Amino acid sequence: MLDKKSLTWFIIISFTISWILFAAPLAVKDNEMLYLPVMQGLFALAMWGPGIAAILVTLFITRQPFSSLRLKTLGPKRYYFWAWFLAPLMAVLTLAATILLGTGTFDPTIPVMREALAAAPQTQGLPPVEILLAIQLAFALTLAPFINLIFAMGEELGWRGFLLPQLMPLGEWKALLISGAIWGVWHAPATILHGHNFPEHPYLGVLVMTFGCMLLGVIFGWLYLKTKSPWAPALAHGAFNAIGPAALFFLNPEGLDMALAGNPLGVAGWIPMALIILVLVALKQLPTRQQTVNDAENS
Repeated sequence: MLDKKSLTWFIIISFTISWILFAAPLAVKDNEMLYLPVMQGLFALAMWGPGIAAILVTLFITRQPFSSLRLKTLGPKRYYFWAWFLAPLMAVLTLAATILLGTGTFDPTIPVMREALAAAPQTQGLPPVEILLAIQLAFALTLAPFINLIFAMGEELGWRGFLLPQLMPLGEWKALLISGAIWGVWHAPATILHGHNFPEHPYLGVLVMTFGCMLLGVIFGWLYLKTKSPWAPALAHGAFNAIGPAALFFLNPEGLDMALAGNPLGVAGWIPMALIILVLVALKQLPTRQQTVNDAENS
């Protein structure tokens, strides 16, 4: 049976903490110098809303020990390879899908980075843009996932470490999709108030984000179910945030609609995520409903 009291408190606490932090940058939105760094800092803190909610509900509502959140568990190490490297694969496939769908134009001259450098002061003495891109991609593939993991763990402790197991009595697929949908709706203030991810579509972007999170949530949920640990999806989340938008470097920005092109959570990103899910199903990597229910009962 679902523990509706725990689920309700988890959603109230996680949404309240995060939505306040999502809205807070509006106070300095008119200050161009402050707005972006304040927004980035508060958004990073907002990622810990679900994690804090998971800890509070576990300790004070369900009265379970802190160890039930499995932070001391790693699980089979082979899944951490996929946690690290599925994100680069999705980035490449998102670029390919954008080009095949005709929603974006491939541009090997790296126009986005060139425009950013042209607009920045004191860029003399910097290496060529190709070298800068190589450095940025190398960082995104190596160190950035582990730095991002610090904040991604806040979300994954909540969405996969707490919410997914709580929803498991509904069955594996319902639990995966519903937890992903809640995760997507949680982003709504960032999308509506700040144009985060989909600046052209502040309201429609909520639906696009929610569907993208449902697909990505299945992949992150698979990592959790296989490792019984929030660390694997947290690493995958950190890697996704680091390298996921890389396709945008290679697209012409003129007239680019982020809901359709380049964005790994937009339409072009849905295709590679759906393909990965189909491969997991074909390889029987996602456990059956009965296996999942048994695991939840025995945990």
